[in-house]
Amino acid sequence: MVSSKRDYGQFCGLAGALNVIGERWTLLIVRELLIGPTRFTELIENLPGIGPNLLTERLRALVERGVVVQQPVPGDGRARQYALTELGEELSGPVLALARWGLRFLDEADSSGATRAKWGFLAVQAMVREDRVPDVDEVYEFRVADQVFSISVTAGAVSFGRGPVPAPDLAVECDTDTFVRIGARLLSPLQAIAAGAVKISGSPAAAERCTRMLGLT
Repeated sequence: MVSSKRDYGQFCGLAGALNVIGERWTLLIVRELLIGPTRFTELIENLPGIGPNLLTERLRALVERGVVVQQPVPGDGRARQYALTELGEELSGPVLALARWGLRFLDEADSSGATRAKWGFLAVQAMVREDRVPDVDEVYEFRVADQVFSISVTAGAVSFGRGPVPAPDLAVECDTDTFVRIGARLLSPLQAIAAGAVKISGSPAAAERCTRMLGLT
């Protein structure tokens, strides 16, 4: 039985979803687990301000509802980590849509907040505009701080990968702060390149197609 704190008392799908994920911090926990299985201590480190008791409470609620599962860490039988279940993975689309929607509300006042290069992998997925996918098969590689990920376009379908790719058609390199600023439209790609904050290699045509697909033109 869901506690009254999480129950809106409405016979509505949206209310039902918010009963499970509407509490503060819950969707940010889901964001971390969309990147991959994560230990409790890593979640504490990646979510500054949540506190161990509150994190424990949120994780317990997600486990009880079948959104998250606790499992052994490969190679360490005593350690445990948290991962999304198949039900939890279904939150990928809604979370990415919310991230895309929320980018417009970021401003300079938010720039002093925490940021992580790993969030970039989710950010590029959120930014892709399905109506602007190129009709050319290409691969775009991003190096954001110590993280490397890519977008592949094949026959009009978009896929995402982690790690370097051989001979990308476009390679983009920048730090985390610059990446977020560009995504939030606080800095244009051309401004970042001119300032030396972004380094690119590849054809200008591929760069134009990629930026258009990401809604940056």
